[in-house]
Amino acid sequence: MARRPLPRILSTGSAQIARSRELARTAADSATDVLHPLITITRGLRRLSAVGRRRWAETPKDRRGPLLFLAASVVLVVALAPYGPLLAVMTLMAAAAWHGRDRVAPPPEGPDEAQTKRLGALYEALIPYFSDPDDPAPLYAHGGAWEKAFPAHEFDGSGRFAHLTLRYPAYFPDGEPAERARVEQLLHAKSGRGREYHFAWDEEGNQLSVTVLAPLPTDIAAQRFVTAPGETVLGFTDPTEVPRTLPLTHGEERRDVPPVLWRTGVRSTEPHLLVMGRPGSGTSTLLRSLALQALRHGDVVILEGGATGEFACLTGRDGVLAVECGLTGALASLEWATHETERRLIALNRARQAGHPPPDDARRPLWILLDRPSAFSHLAATEGRPDPQSLLQVPLRHGRAAGVTVVVADQFDSADTLSDPVRQHTHARVVLGPASADQVTAVLGAPPHTTPAAHVPPGRGYARLGSGPVLRLQVPATPDPYDDTTSDPDRQAVLALLPPRTNPAATESTGQLPMEMAVES
Repeated sequence: MARRPLPRILSTGSAQIARSRELARTAADSATDVLHPLITITRGLRRLSAVGRRRWAETPKDRRGPLLFLAASVVLVVALAPYGPLLAVMTLMAAAAWHGRDRVAPPPEGPDEAQTKRLGALYEALIPYFSDPDDPAPLYAHGGAWEKAFPAHEFDGSGRFAHLTLRYPAYFPDGEPAERARVEQLLHAKSGRGREYHFAWDEEGNQLSVTVLAPLPTDIAAQRFVTAPGETVLGFTDPTEVPRTLPLTHGEERRDVPPVLWRTGVRSTEPHLLVMGRPGSGTSTLLRSLALQALRHGDVVILEGGATGEFACLTGRDGVLAVECGLTGALASLEWATHETERRLIALNRARQAGHPPPDDARRPLWILLDRPSAFSHLAATEGRPDPQSLLQVPLRHGRAAGVTVVVADQFDSADTLSDPVRQHTHARVVLGPASADQVTAVLGAPPHTTPAAHVPPGRGYARLGSGPVLRLQVPATPDPYDDTTSDPDRQAVLALLPPRTNPAATESTGQLPMEMAVES
């Protein structure tokens, strides 16, 4: 039995109903706009009548007669006066419009009761740090007023501090890091844990500004960054710390993010990098990101002491000279890197003496990425072989002139196994993962101006280039594309940056150098 089509009224009724509703809504909005003055006056007349009834109810009965006589006299005078009724109606409409307007409650001035208690508690907690018994007019004293000590303060929606500026006496030793750390630790505890705070000490004005920092973006994937030759993106930081931004793509969005740029090459003052962290903090991710950026203009030698296969995706790629996980291959690669550095220095010297430009094979950047050298040092000591870190002395000392960049990454528990050349020549430093202020200071050479968080995402930490400031850092997401736990968008982003596979895909841990490396060594 064939199905009959629905009547036209049922098939098209829903669209007509929706259109009718839209027209009715538009007409209602237009009528509301047109009748808004009338609505306001009507609301005002209702409020005035309510006020009049309330006043009449509050008036004693013995005074109602004189009040009625006075009102009648006023009405008579208005009625007999020229233009009196018109002026009375205009005055009544103006009063109704004034009382019928939309009233918005003014924002409360000053802190509320809960915020006042929080400010008072913080003031009392700072008294042992900023008070002196010999001070005749102490700024911090029990029973004192916190208004003089806290000239500016802001609170967020949860009632915690978003910004605080406090004054302290001139005799406080603000030039001593230990005294600063005590105050910063107290402010961190009293202002709310779980957030990062930036402390700005104004030693000339005797003021301390505490600002809550927004979390750094963790959704920036690996991509081709818009940088000049010799510039490498370590990660991203706060917009107030660096004067430059990079255009990035995130899906279909484009945004500008402030980067931490590390400059390498002949004119670099920090030609080598040291990365320290804990297991799972993102040190291998940073090395993988540096390798992908270095392959755009140079060659890379990767030595992985952990033997976890973190760099298997780079094996056999164009520009990747070696990916070694064994001790024998690592020693051979570092010996070749030493000879290559010396060869480049000789070639550059001869070209300068002859007045010729530097040869191309001496100008192409060479990167040596060494992950977990402590593992190689332990194996070398067990087998009675030389420490691979001893072979880094020539590339570290003369690498800047020869175009050789060395990046060393290791863990905190193996920091004492790092050789002296590595410590002396790696002036660019990065600390990743959860770390105490003492650990950050020991690696970077300066304390951070923020409170280290106890729980941070992978790739999160601090960076310091030479004698510059300590910057917060978030490494771009560059996971191992061969890892099963890697998401598909991040995997595709890394695979898109890999060079083509032009060299024979030699297996790792073979100890064999590429043909050109073996011949030169």
